Amino acid sequence: MSSCTKRNSVLSMIPPAVRPISNAGRRQLGFSLIEVMVVVVIVGILAALIVPNLMDRPDQARRVAARQDINTLMQAMKLYRLDHGRYPTPEQGLQALLGNSAGQPGSGRAYLDHLPTDPWGAPYQYLNPGVHGEIDIFSFGADGRAGGEGNDADIGSWTH
Repeated sequence: MSSCTKRNSVLSMIPPAVRPISNAGRRQLGFSLIEVMVVVVIVGILAALIVPNLMDRPDQARRVAARQDINTLMQAMKLYRLDHGRYPTPEQGLQALLGNSAGQPGSGRAYLDHLPTDPWGAPYQYLNPGVHGEIDIFSFGADGRAGGEGNDADIGSWTH
C-alpha cells in the first residue's frame, strides 16, 4: 500500500468535522493589517467629528437649567404679585417667595419649597426695578461676574 492510500484510508476514518483542511481549501481566519488600519482611521475620523459636539453638552445643559430655574422663579414672582399687588422689594429679594418674610402681611404663603442656586453654585440675582423689564432675575453665568460671552454670559429673565 502506498503512503498516499494509507493516508487517505486513515483520513476516511476521521469524522469530516475533525479532518484537517488541505492548504488549497483553507480560508483566511483573521484581518490583515491594512483592514485593521482602515477601521482605525475611520473610527478616528468619526471621533474627531463627534467628540467636539459632545464636549459642549455639559455647558449647554447648565445654560438650559439656568433658564428653567429663572422661568420657575418668574412664575413664582407673578403669583406673588397677584397675591400682594406688587413684586417683593429689593430688601425682601427672592427670599419672599419662601413665605418667611418677617412682618409682612400675608407672607405665610410659600411660592417655592426652596430657592435654587444657579448651575454654577451661585445664588440667582434679583433686581426691582429691573433693567430689562419690570423686574429682572438672572445668573452671572460660569464666571460669576456681570457680562461675558459664551458660557460666561449672563442668563436672565430677558433672554430666551
